[in-house]
Amino acid sequence: MINCMDGRKSENIGNNIIVGVGEMAVSGDAGTKIKTYGLGSCVAVIVRDPISGITGMVHVALPDSNIDRGIAEERPGYFANTGIPALINMMHDCGSTINTSKMIVKIAGGAQTLDENNVFEIGNRNVTAIKRILWMNNMSPVSADTGGHLSRTVLAYVSSGTVKIYDSSGNCREL
Repeated sequence: MINCMDGRKSENIGNNIIVGVGEMAVSGDAGTKIKTYGLGSCVAVIVRDPISGITGMVHVALPDSNIDRGIAEERPGYFANTGIPALINMMHDCGSTINTSKMIVKIAGGAQTLDENNVFEIGNRNVTAIKRILWMNNMSPVSADTGGHLSRTVLAYVSSGTVKIYDSSGNCREL
């Protein structure tokens, strides 16, 4: 069984690994599910190595670590520009392939839940930064569920790579 967490507050509850804000987790155990709650303007980036089956998730809160280098060092998953490279490194450390272009990437979140007048647009800025960082790592999302005004919960099944999105209106869909 391969389960790697960032050493912060990520919890292993039964077969679920719970990923909090600014945290990340990786698993190659087919019986494991990786889950994160309450994605408003935050974005979950789910990365899967189709060869090894190793799957990782990072819960990104903000686009750029330059606003607080201390938090970025302590919790790299908090920012898009430090979280995605840290997730890739964690996946490699757990046995994933080095060829990022072969990875399957899905993203969810980036809503405007607390900013309905679009003053700060943190959700949009997060999504844009994530796509830029993915592109810089020769990666691109194969599917996305972003924007809008509803918060989301994301559940990734390591066994199949299936990702389910549950929104605050009670809807469930596969990503």
